[in-house]
Amino acid sequence: MPKRKKDARGEETKAGGLAELLRVPPGSRVDLAGTDAGATPGGPAGKAAGLAATAAMGERLAALQERLYASATAGDRRRVLLVLQGMDTSGKGGTVKHVIGLFNPSGCRIRAFKAPTAQEREHPFLWRIEQALPLPGEIGIFDRSHYEDVLIARVRELAPRAEVDARYGKINDFERSLADDGVTVVKVFLHIGYEEQRARLLARLDNPDKHWKFNAGDIEERALWPAYQEAYELALERCSTGPAPWYVVPADRKWYRNWAVSTLLLEHLEALAPRYPPGDFDVEECRSRLLSS
Repeated sequence: MPKRKKDARGEETKAGGLAELLRVPPGSRVDLAGTDAGATPGGPAGKAAGLAATAAMGERLAALQERLYASATAGDRRRVLLVLQGMDTSGKGGTVKHVIGLFNPSGCRIRAFKAPTAQEREHPFLWRIEQALPLPGEIGIFDRSHYEDVLIARVRELAPRAEVDARYGKINDFERSLADDGVTVVKVFLHIGYEEQRARLLARLDNPDKHWKFNAGDIEERALWPAYQEAYELALERCSTGPAPWYVVPADRKWYRNWAVSTLLLEHLEALAPRYPPGDFDVEECRSRLLSS
């Protein structure tokens, strides 16, 4: 994966879209240490412009969402699944709050995956994911996902290495089956820097109103940073496929993170080009009846 040390401006985005710029090409190597978490590839020129651009996308995103939802009433099985992964404090929850806030919540299905419950552990690791998938016409959002089973499971050795290695192939098969069933899978890795994570954890400690978000275990997880970076690199390399590619979004700048994820969703929804279904009734006859009622 090429290093992104310089900010790219709008010209690159226009050529092939932000998705092309941030996508991990299938079969490519990923070097997270060489990918600048503070960069703004393809982004607006600064925070103020980024905030304005994100807000301006709201009307277009909402209109496309409504068309997608409406098309499902006529049998269209298409839907969108946004998968958010990243280290602690990378902004998964913040992305859900700011980006999904641009949509009508009635058409969204949001699921935050925690440690598996006793019931979930009785099933194959993909079972709980299958229960949370969006229905036709919906936009699904996963805060963490099935990738936890090749990330924390690998780092913490929660399963035999051979079993973890076999899961990459199962994930690829699963995501291919989703694509075949009309699910557009948008997988986003929120790439936060080591120093930025420390600053965000300290900010939580310094603000009593944020203590509820702080977990002392995050410090222990931070000590495993190199192992997690390696685990993420493996997941990105082995599971970025044609039907379900990974996108690496630099996440040190929150405004850019929100703009980038919003833009990725907009590009994918525009590619789907959902349409309102035609009415199955006589418009003029119904108009006449209403006027005479």
